[in-house]
Amino acid sequence: MLIGFLVLLAVIAIGVYVGLMMRVVPGFAEQRLGVVEPLPERIGEWLRDESDAGSQAESRGEVREIRYLYDPDAGLTSKGRLTLQVRYRDRESNEIIRTEPDAVVARKRIRSAG
Repeated sequence: MLIGFLVLLAVIAIGVYVGLMMRVVPGFAEQRLGVVEPLPERIGEWLRDESDAGSQAESRGEVREIRYLYDPDAGLTSKGRLTLQVRYRDRESNEIIRTEPDAVVARKRIRSAG
């Protein structure tokens, strides 16, 4: 019983230590986990979507626009949060018809070879 409690206490202490080190020490997370992939270009600007979903919207007489927003202070291990926003506009009147819920984009970590 005592050994189980001590093992649990050690696991909690190690978790707290690693969590603090990843947040406070610059380069700690990058060295151990890899560098986060680069952000997309033109963050914050509405762009016409050229994907299959954009083509489907065009066939319905709509224009699908997307934009990425970046919050550098959010996310685990301070890697920030990248959010994708999507809206649909009427092709003739240019009015916004509807929007999709914001989606958090998962950014992968790229490990260095070495």
